[in-house]
Amino acid sequence: MKTLTLLGSTGSIGTQTLDIVREYPERFRVVGLTAHSNMDLLAEQVRAFAPEMVAVGSETARTQLALLLADCPKKPEIFVGEAGNCTVASEAPAQVVVTGIVGCAGLLPTLAAIEAGRDIAIANKETLVAGGPVVMPRIKAKGVQLFPVDSEHSAIFQCLQGVPEGGLRRVILTASGGAFRDWPVEKLATARKEDALKHPNWVMGQKITVDSATLMNKGLEVIEAHWLFGVDYDHIDIVVHPQSIIHSLIELVDSSVLAQLGWPDMRLPILYALSWPERLPTPWKPLNLATVGTLTFKEPDHGRYPGMNLAYRAGRAGGTYPTVLNAANEEAVGQFLQEKIGFLAMSKLLEATLDAHRSAGIPELADILDADRWAREFVKTQVSRAATQVLI
Repeated sequence: MKTLTLLGSTGSIGTQTLDIVREYPERFRVVGLTAHSNMDLLAEQVRAFAPEMVAVGSETARTQLALLLADCPKKPEIFVGEAGNCTVASEAPAQVVVTGIVGCAGLLPTLAAIEAGRDIAIANKETLVAGGPVVMPRIKAKGVQLFPVDSEHSAIFQCLQGVPEGGLRRVILTASGGAFRDWPVEKLATARKEDALKHPNWVMGQKITVDSATLMNKGLEVIEAHWLFGVDYDHIDIVVHPQSIIHSLIELVDSSVLAQLGWPDMRLPILYALSWPERLPTPWKPLNLATVGTLTFKEPDHGRYPGMNLAYRAGRAGGTYPTVLNAANEEAVGQFLQEKIGFLAMSKLLEATLDAHRSAGIPELADILDADRWAREFVKTQVSRAATQVLI
């Protein structure tokens, strides 16, 4: 029986993780949950899984949850806000903490869990993109395991099992191409929110679906792969694979290439992260290559996806450049989802943010948090200025 804390339990990763717990009740037990504002769903989860501790986003949410659980025979202790997330991440008696919180908000709770010696199943790529210089040394110092949950990084992790040290030459991340992979480039200026949220293969949250449409999700995954697997940026490539059957590949020093294949279903990488080093049998639909028929690949179009080059630029620059790229992207995507800016404005805002930023040396946590705040304010200011109409 492995005990779990789940940060972001009402989101896409959170709900699918709990589906796995339902399927394997003899293997996993939930001891901590956190959610921001969806108290109706959180209350259902508390009744179903009986965690010892939960955290919510505000005092209002705590009052609402308490009312919803008034007749619950086993009530959890309820904590509030960022401090509450950190408390649940570090103090709930979990062996593994699943980080399903979207965005840089997952950084501090993840660090709290690491400091408490919890293994991390990381579904929050922004934690390593923004905080890699702080997170990875703490992982090493505390001797905890870090299990990737993103389908691409899980694929790489799976392919690396049994590869001797020094055997890896190159990482190849596959990308679906997102909602606009087949749109004429000249039409992208007219792309709206509802268009960007029509992902052809995956069912995900709004933010990551927009990131897939811009391919910024793949740019962030390049930076994440650098931290997870110790590969330099010249040996991390992206290939567009519209079928999303090959989830990523590795090339070994002898030129062998290994790939992990499967239907586009996030339950598999989640299950592997939770069950490693075991492989648990599942009743899920097996992959049938004859049914798939054809697997295709192509180089990503940098004109269609300008965010890719910005991610490589930020990663190579190091310091707090990845932090500001991530923060600026979160803010720009939020502005797009609120329909305050157009689709193409997002990459222009990211480029402007990188151009304006200055970073020196290896950042500490305070530097990362300051850079994150600065980048968000920079983007807000750019959007609010009348001159930014050229971006919209």
